[in-house]
Amino acid sequence: MNIYEFYTGHVFNAYEWLGAHPGFGATMFRVYAPQADGVCLRIHDREIPMNKTADNKFYELFLEGAKEGDCYEYRIYHHGCQYTDHCDPYGFGMELRPAHRSIIRNMYDYNFHDDEWMRQRSDMKDRPLNIYEMHAGSWKKKGPGKEDWYTYRELAEPLAEYLKDNGYNFVEFMPLNEYPSDNSWGYQSTGFFAPTSRYGTVNDLKYLIDHLHRNGIGAILDFVPVHFASDAYGLSHFDGYSLYEYPDSDVSVSEWGSPNFLHNRGEVASFLQSAANYWLKEYHFDGLRMDAISRIIYWMGDEKRGVNGPALNFVKTMNSGLKSLNPSIFLVAEDSTSFPNVTTPVEYGGLGYDYKWDMGWMHDTLEYFQSSPLFRGGGYHKLSFSMMYFNNEHYLMPLSHDEVVHGKATILQKMNGEYDMKWPQARAMYLFMYSHPGKKLNFMGNEIGHFREWDEDKEMDWVLMLYPKHTEFNKYMKSLNHVYLEHPALYQWDYADKGFKWLDCV
Repeated sequence: MNIYEFYTGHVFNAYEWLGAHPGFGATMFRVYAPQADGVCLRIHDREIPMNKTADNKFYELFLEGAKEGDCYEYRIYHHGCQYTDHCDPYGFGMELRPAHRSIIRNMYDYNFHDDEWMRQRSDMKDRPLNIYEMHAGSWKKKGPGKEDWYTYRELAEPLAEYLKDNGYNFVEFMPLNEYPSDNSWGYQSTGFFAPTSRYGTVNDLKYLIDHLHRNGIGAILDFVPVHFASDAYGLSHFDGYSLYEYPDSDVSVSEWGSPNFLHNRGEVASFLQSAANYWLKEYHFDGLRMDAISRIIYWMGDEKRGVNGPALNFVKTMNSGLKSLNPSIFLVAEDSTSFPNVTTPVEYGGLGYDYKWDMGWMHDTLEYFQSSPLFRGGGYHKLSFSMMYFNNEHYLMPLSHDEVVHGKATILQKMNGEYDMKWPQARAMYLFMYSHPGKKLNFMGNEIGHFREWDEDKEMDWVLMLYPKHTEFNKYMKSLNHVYLEHPALYQWDYADKGFKWLDCV
């Protein structure tokens, strides 16, 4: 690894040098802890001092007998005799919560069989992009227990068949990095390079993506470059001081109570860029949806605080680098601001994303269908307004997990009226969505008319498919999805002026 580029924020493969790398009956461990008084490796019930290397801010140890599957952690000494035990920031595996040690994993003993998919994949600008957003642990379960999860391997076949049958050509997974709290859904991570052990190992996840690709299904991963979990064994005060986060200030903690990344520190930029590239390169993910980008654009996501210039510079460097290293992938911004040029290439002054969630369309459309049909005439602009700004960005139309939790009601529940009145309105709303320019995203359960708000501890209410109203609605959604996939008029010119015009909007 080029140490200078690591410090200046231009490294995208730091995980190839840092972390734990097994082979031939031994493992090389490396960790970055610039202000530590010393670092020991804790493994096999032993505490072994590590040696300084490079510019003396890194520590390494080559240990015979350390093999794949072994658990380890770093004991970081700081402030004299104090110490804190941490998982490996670049570790490729971790124990299931509440345990937190890292696990040695071999990153290079799985052989993909998706060459054909990788050759033909693209950013989907002129192709249909119909995304099924899902939470891997609560789509389906083996039993009623909270931890009766399917593994990545076990999910592969039923998920691929379901997506093909229902007319989705991409799946977006909510974060699959390791995280301590189930309630965070993975958005507050402790293991940015570790697939969550809830569902299996490195090779299990690779098998899942490989299987999806061989069945014509693309895979997108949610990635969180803004903040991280505050647990003491994670990144927080890693070497006894603020290394990955801001020193104490009014911008050091996010609205979720988690530490914010210090993006203008080169080591932090290299860490995040390497994590993003890791999921794309090593697992063959086809795209990343980046969470909470408004908090990158403005300080704390507040326009009144002004533009966060260092964070914008970071995201431009990251996005341009990811696209250069992985030319056929695409990047999606979850951003509710009106900041310009989010989906303009970096070389033309933009942030370098391929798509941006159209949160305005989502809010306006749902508000329209929540209102009484008797009074909708005066609110038609909620349906037409999106085309006033649509050409500003490459928009994606989302009906995501955020719209079916925390007392917001499910998509079907939001429709105006009593039970029987909700179904035709939901069908009309989805027809409007799929005829509207822009790529599509629908959260799991929406396609069967789910009535219960999503709960990460419970599988979807598949029993609903025993009831005619739900089976009829699902049949409608299947047909609509397939019509979208099969008719170029609905996707080919999404972002061209000639692709849409109003016939009647008065």
